[in-house]
Parts: sequence; structure tokens; C-alpha cells
Amino acid sequence: MESRLELRVLAVMMLSLGLCVRADIPSSLCGAYMDGDVNIAILSSIHSKVINLYKRTRPQPFVCTDFDLVTFLQSLGAIYAIEEINNSTLLPGIKLGYDICDPCASPTKALHCVEHLLAINGSLPALSDYSDFRPPMKALLGERYSELSIAIAKLLSLYLCPQVSTSSSSPVLSDKLRYPSFMRVIPSDVYQAQALVKLMSHFSWNWVGVVYGDDDYGRAAYQSFMQESAGKICADFEKVVPHYLDHVDVEKYIKDAAKSIRESVAKVVLLILKPQLVEKLLKEMIQTNTSRVWIASDAWSMYRPLTKMSDINKVGQIFGFSFTMGNISGFEDYLRKLRPTPGARNDYIEEYKQLRLNCSLWPSDCTSDDMLSAVDLREGYRERVAIYAIAHGVRTLLECNETACSRDTNFPPWKLVESMRGVNFTLDGTRYFFDEHGDFVDGYDLIMWKENDDKRIIETVGKFLLTKGEVEIFSEFQSINNNLPLSRCSASCVPGTAKNQSKIPCCYNCVNCSEGKYSDGYDLPECLICPDRMWSTKRASKCEHFREIYLVWTDSYPIALLAATAIGLVLVFTSLIIFSVYRDTTVIKKADNAMSSFMLLGLTVSFASVVMFIGKPNPHQCRAQQALYGLGFTLCVSCILVKAYRTFLAFMAFDRDKQHQLKKLYKPVINLVLLTSAQGIILLFWMTLGKSPTPVTKWPEPGLEKYVICDEGSIIGFGVMHGYIALLAFICFFLAFKGRKVPHDFNETGVIIFSMLIHLFVWLCFIPIYIERNQNEQRHIVQASAILASNYGIIFCHFVPKCYVVLWELSENSRASIMGRLARRIREDTASADISVLHEAGRIAPGSGNISPGVGPLVIEISTVYKDASSAIQNDDFFNTDRGIIEPRVSRHVQVRQRHTTK
Repeated sequence: MESRLELRVLAVMMLSLGLCVRADIPSSLCGAYMDGDVNIAILSSIHSKVINLYKRTRPQPFVCTDFDLVTFLQSLGAIYAIEEINNSTLLPGIKLGYDICDPCASPTKALHCVEHLLAINGSLPALSDYSDFRPPMKALLGERYSELSIAIAKLLSLYLCPQVSTSSSSPVLSDKLRYPSFMRVIPSDVYQAQALVKLMSHFSWNWVGVVYGDDDYGRAAYQSFMQESAGKICADFEKVVPHYLDHVDVEKYIKDAAKSIRESVAKVVLLILKPQLVEKLLKEMIQTNTSRVWIASDAWSMYRPLTKMSDINKVGQIFGFSFTMGNISGFEDYLRKLRPTPGARNDYIEEYKQLRLNCSLWPSDCTSDDMLSAVDLREGYRERVAIYAIAHGVRTLLECNETACSRDTNFPPWKLVESMRGVNFTLDGTRYFFDEHGDFVDGYDLIMWKENDDKRIIETVGKFLLTKGEVEIFSEFQSINNNLPLSRCSASCVPGTAKNQSKIPCCYNCVNCSEGKYSDGYDLPECLICPDRMWSTKRASKCEHFREIYLVWTDSYPIALLAATAIGLVLVFTSLIIFSVYRDTTVIKKADNAMSSFMLLGLTVSFASVVMFIGKPNPHQCRAQQALYGLGFTLCVSCILVKAYRTFLAFMAFDRDKQHQLKKLYKPVINLVLLTSAQGIILLFWMTLGKSPTPVTKWPEPGLEKYVICDEGSIIGFGVMHGYIALLAFICFFLAFKGRKVPHDFNETGVIIFSMLIHLFVWLCFIPIYIERNQNEQRHIVQASAILASNYGIIFCHFVPKCYVVLWELSENSRASIMGRLARRIREDTASADISVLHEAGRIAPGSGNISPGVGPLVIEISTVYKDASSAIQNDDFFNTDRGIIEPRVSRHVQVRQRHTTK
């Protein structure tokens, strides 16, 4: 309601103003016209300034100055299109006419023009119903500036008179509720804001300065840009400049904006200003030798006069967007022969020619064709499109065919609005239509002001199509990316990092992506989480599949294990061969050879278990690791236990009954079977009833490596297996320790003690290390190394010394040699025992070494002892003897004989 009331008050004011002037309105209001059947009003600010507008205290006529070549060219483009249509069959039998009024970039004067153009008999009627209002002008083309178009559209919405603009891009004009009869052949600034943001993002700029005009266009464009750039582009500074050139403080505002630009670290500045204000600002920059990258709004991006400013190349690179333009066939020739059409009047042409003759347009570059060189002729193309849009609307409304139009040409303007909204026509190969907001939605040309000697030339280097929503740089201009400065609040965050946002959206710190996260682009707001079964290292730009870590055959550790296993097996088989070849020797006797063979078999199986630790684990391999070691080493330790028990029985002092009972337990083969079977039962329960060893994947710490290891399954089963072996080893150690004082020449207790100590020490050290390394592949190395250490302890304690004796002391290992050493020992023991007896018997003279007569029976007795000992060795009447029990057996013979002799 308030809007309608404002419009009615405005209409009354305009009517009153119209009544204040004479019916013969001064010709200065309409500088060009041509009468036709359907007339089009053209508002074109051919002059860009009203003199002393701020000093205007009376409603006197406006005095305009500053002839604008661009707007003049656009008005000529509209005239040329009208004449082209009149010479075609688009509107057969219908002649289009026009009236051109110059608002001089002033909204007030623009309303004055509209009043004149819509007036009937010199006045604008105030009616309650304008449905049958038939002004002489059926449509209005203009205005260039959004501020003027908004003022005009508010008034025309009362009459629903169609208004078509070729450059007013303010977003508010898309509001059909407020401006129902407004249309334009360009996109809204909403899309220009998108294009600007996309352009800045394309060049990785996010820290810019903004200077905009204090008018409807400037404020709306600035707001659209800030809304579109929210979170993407930030303004280091924002400066506003008065729109009117004759504003008393305009120079002050320009200098203030220039100071902000110089002091800012932003290297990119967006200028949403009219061309005349841009010129003032650039002059300030040239004077202070300030260079920036300038982004031009559509208001001045194609303004050719600026390209010829003195020292324009000092200001830096200039980019901008312009509305899509095209070439007009025959337009250049029309301009070269520029004159009013017969029956038409155009005072602006005469003014232009006079200014050109006086070199008043460009005194520094006075040529015969100023407009052709100073203005891009394509600037008039949008006027051509707009006139054709109006013409197609008239054709639809008047129901024209190829020969005639059947409807009355004096129609109310509101009817043309409806027919124009639905136009869909093709011009110069391009299809045009209005969307639901009355806008065209084609796109923009990306232009760059390229240096050309001491001037600039405007080149189209890319496009922004609304359908794609992206800036496209033409391939031949891709190199411009390399010559532009960066303008960022913070350095770009490279892949592998993410932004740690500060309070200002465009300012941030770059933080490294943690393990398990990644970033594969620049300036990502956060690191992305790796998908399942993938991982990333710190500061990663991509995720990778986990690497499975296990003991590979070609790695250094497995090779070392294999080498140690191979050496151990060589020693085992060498010992087996030596023990087989020299099995009849005294050192390696038949019974000992059998036990040793079982020990070697157990060691072979134990060594084989080490091989099972290499390669990618599988369920069978995991079970084999523990089963082979458990059975093999248990067999080996059981053989040692049988030996230790035999020595224990042979040399410990027991009464006959107790010794006889203990001797019943000594069944070597049965002992081996029972002791090893017990371990087999433990393994059977572990592998079947309990949780058996199986391969698992463990991830001890974040990283790309996951360890594939054999899990023990039941830790109880694992512990019982090793505990059983440790128990057997401890019993061996205990039995051997009890018999450690047995004379050395025929005794194995020392090697048993030492080998079992090695085993127990190795596995006591194994437990804490194994627990510590429980999460990775080193646990395999620890257990395999412990197995090898235990195996080598057995080999070097039990087999290597005997092989050495057999091979290198064979000459001294015969039965005769042993018997000779035994005889000498017997003599020594007998002599030391019986000489004292002889002394007591008087058979040896005191203090004399000579034997008295009658000593012969004693020699006979010694000979008898020797024979009895030899017989004991030959017949083995107590045990299967070896070096470990010969000496004690003989000692008992000596003791018997000593007692006998004494008696």
C-alpha cells in the first residue's frame, strides 16, 4: 500500500511539474525523434553530468555536460536497429518511431523525460484506472544506470508500460512484484557476483579491496558480491564513493579510497563504479605509482576512453566482465556516413560532429573518426537485441504475418508487457528469451585490458556461462595465470594440510593432517577420513592400502634365521654321521648312540619349526610352529633326562633296596615315549579343545603397516607347553647337579648342567621380550631366536665335544689306550691305598721306597683288580657303561680289594 501511495504522489508531482511548463516543451528534452506507427521512447544519458545539480534551488531546466561517446553509440545502435526493422518484413505495414531523451545520468531528469514521453497533449493525466491509458510511447528503452532505471521502473509500474534496459543489472530489478513491467537483455548482478567470485577463486585470490558507488547499482552489486563471496573471498577494506560527479566531497572520497588501496596488503581491488569515478581513482594511483590488479564491474569494463589515459600501463592488470556482445552488420558503414534519417531529427549527431571538429572529445587524440577508435562498436549490440525484443512483442500483439498486421497500433502499453514476456526469437544465430524475472540468462565475456604501447586494448579472454557456473579461460590465454600476483590473507594450504580457521573466514593457519586423514586439494576446510582398509601417514595427500608386514623370505632377518637353521641342521646331520660311523668306539657306545640319535631327531624337528616362522602366516603354519618345536625339543630334553637319571642312579649312595626300587624306573625307551607323549597330549588339547594358534592382523600403532602374525590363541596352552619343557629341563639340571662331583673323565653331568642352564636362561629372557614385542612381527624373531639358541646349546654341549674327541683324539680313544690309562689310575689309587697298609704290616721299611720280601701277593692282588675292572667294562654287569661310570665302578673293585688285602 505504501508503494502504491508513493507512486500516486509521484505521479501527482510529475503532473504538477508538467503543468508548470508550456505546452511546447523545449526541444532540449528530446534531442532526437522520428515519428512512427508505434513509437519507442529511448532514455540514453548521452551527457554524463548535470551542472550545479547540488546548487539547484528552483525547478529550472537542467543543463548537461560531458558528452559520453559510449552512450551516444548505444543510442545510434538502437536507431540503426529501428531503421533495419522498418526496412524488413518483421512488422509489415508498421513503422517504428522513436523519441530520445537525455537524462544526463540524473534520476530526477530521467523522471522529467518519462513525464514528457508519456504525456498526452503536454500533460500526464491522473486517473484511477490506467487500463485504457494510451500514451504516444508504447515502450521505453533504458536506462543505462541502475539508479535511473529503478526510479523510472517505479513510475512505469503504475502504468505497466514496458521498460527494457541494456545495462541496468541491479538485482532488485528482478523483483516483479515491485517492478512488474521492467525487463532487461542482460543477467542480473547476482550472476555478475557469481562470476566475480569464480574469477577470483580461479586465480586463488581471497583477500581483496572493494570500492563501490553510493547509488542503487553500487550498493546492490556490492551486497550481491559480499553475499556470494561469504566464506570464500574477504574484503580487507570497503570504501564507498558518491555517485554524482559534482558532489562537493567526491575528490575527498576518491583520495580516501586511494589511501586505503595503497596501505592495504590486498593486491586485488574490485571497482563497482561509474567510468568517470574510475578515471579519477586511477589518476590517483598513477600519481603515487601504485600498481594493483583491478577487477572492473560491467559499468566500466568496456569503457574505451579509459584505455587511452596517460600512463594507464602503470596501474597494473585490469580484468572485468562485460555482457555478451556481438557484431552488427553494416553498423560501421552507418557510423562513417553518420547523418539523421530522412524525416528524423538528431541533435546529438550535430553536437558530436561539432565536438569532433573542435577536438573537444579527446584533445590529445584528435582524429576524423573519434567514435570508431574510442568505442568498441559492439557496445551497441545489446540495444539492437532490445529493439528486436520490443519489435517481436509488437508483432505478437498486433498478430502480424509476413504481409500485414491485423490489430490497432494505438494499444495500451500494458498489453505489450504480456506479449514481450513470452517472446522467443533468434537474432544473428542466437536464441533470446526472458526468464520468469524478465532477465536474459546468457552469460558474460571475461575481458582483459592488454597493454599496447602506451595504451590498452580490450580483449575477450574467456567466458562465464550461467549454465555451467564456471569461468573458462580460452586456451590461448592460459599463460596469464603465471603473471598475476597472489592476493591472500594466508598462504594456500597445500594437499596434506587443512585450514585452521581464524575469526576471519579467509585467514587461517595450515595444520598437517593427522594419521588416518588426508587432504587431496588446496585450502580444504578439514582433513578427510580415510576409507575402510586404508590409512595415511601424517601430512598425507592420499590414503593408501595397508601394507601387510611379516617375515618375508628375502628380508634380512628371515635370511639370518634360515642361515642359522641351515648351519644347525648341518651340525645335526654331521653329528649323526660321525656317531653312526664311530658307533663302536668307547666314547660313542651302543646305548649312548641310541639316545644321541633320538636327541638329534628332536633337534631336527625343532630346527624345522624355525622355518615355519617365515612367510605369510596361515592357520596350518601357525599350528606347526608350536607343535614342531614342542614335540622336537621335548624329545631332546627327554633323552637328556634319561641320561641324567642314569648317572644319578649310578653314583648316588643309596641302600640296596632303595636303589633297586629307583632302578626299576629306568626304562629308556618307555621313558622317552611317556615324556614326549605328555607334551603331545598338551598340544592336542591346545590345538583342538582350546583356542588354537591362528594368523591375526595387529596394528600396534597408527601407520600404514599392519603386522600379520600368529596369535597363540590360548595363552594357557602356550604357557603349559613351554612350562612342561622348562620343568623337564629343570629336573635334568637337578639330577645332573646332584652328580656333579663324579670324576670328570667318565662324567656327562657338566654338559647337562650347562646345556640346561642355557635353555632356562634363554627362555627366562624370552618371556619379557616376547610380551614387549607382542604386537608386531618381532615376536616371531624372538621365539625363533630362542629356539635356535636352545638347539645350539644342546649341539655344542652334547655333540660337538664328542665329535671332536672322536675325530681328533681317535688314536688315544681305543680300548687299549683307555685300559692303559685305567690301569695307571688303578695303580695310583691302589698304591696310595695299600702302601699305608704295607707300612702297617711291616712289608715296606719306613723311610724306604723298597718293597720288602713277601710283596708278591700284593702285586697279584692288583693284577686281579685290573682284570676284574676290565671284566666289568667288557661284560657291563651293572649298566651299559661309558666314560661316565667306568671310574666309579672300578673304584668299588679297588675298595673291595683293599678291604680284602687288609684282612
